[in-house]
Amino acid sequence: MDSMLRDKVVFASASSEGLGMGIAQEALRGGAKVFIGSRDPEKVEKAAASLGKLGEVRGAALDMADGASIAAWVEAGLAAYGTVDGLLVNAGGPPPGYFDAFSDQDWQKGFELTLLSAVRLIRGVLPVMKAKKSGSILTITSITVKEPWPHLLMSGVMRSGVVSLVKSLSRELGPAGIRVNNLAPGRIYTSRVRKLDAAEAARNGLSLEEQTARNDAEIPWGRAGRPEEFGRAGAFLLSDAASYITGQTLLVDGGLSKVLW
Repeated sequence: MDSMLRDKVVFASASSEGLGMGIAQEALRGGAKVFIGSRDPEKVEKAAASLGKLGEVRGAALDMADGASIAAWVEAGLAAYGTVDGLLVNAGGPPPGYFDAFSDQDWQKGFELTLLSAVRLIRGVLPVMKAKKSGSILTITSITVKEPWPHLLMSGVMRSGVVSLVKSLSRELGPAGIRVNNLAPGRIYTSRVRKLDAAEAARNGLSLEEQTARNDAEIPWGRAGRPEEFGRAGAFLLSDAASYITGQTLLVDGGLSKVLW
């Protein structure tokens, strides 16, 4: 497992912290060279310095809600490494809330951040992957694509669109030797999950600690996941160890979801 990405180049968007960083870390441990991105250049620099202890890392600023920024980031990655073997598609999630809380502008922003960003980023790397006749693309979606959560309405809608995109692309790109999959987290303890817990605690009149304990108690495994646990699943799907897996959505949720498939 330690060499499953040896000499591969992985582009990892939104990877200066959280789930994206978890996958970047494990890709590096697997032998990959990683190109990271984040909206904040200082976060990119700080993350690259931290991740650089594990392997070769470079990076550039990236705003996943901006098409020009995505194109520039892909160009910078190709200038740095000359190729790309794996792509991690990740972006900050849409805001929590119920249906009546969202305006047309909110829906448009959610579309551009979560669904259109995936289209743009995948489009950016495909010419290189098609020329090589190989590649692996992985998107981070959410447990909400399998089991809707009421206060994560927009996340479920937009990320379900990503799942549909990936399933269609797995059929279209299979003959070109390119695999495309989704990785769907449940409660992986990151800053976003802490913010969601805090918002839920406020609605329920609980402390953050009480709400977190209540939410974790719903998980059969008895706790939230760790980014490195999620990262190992992501690194596997990006690697040649998953060479016959495409068009799939893998839940990493400690058994939280009740769906059958």
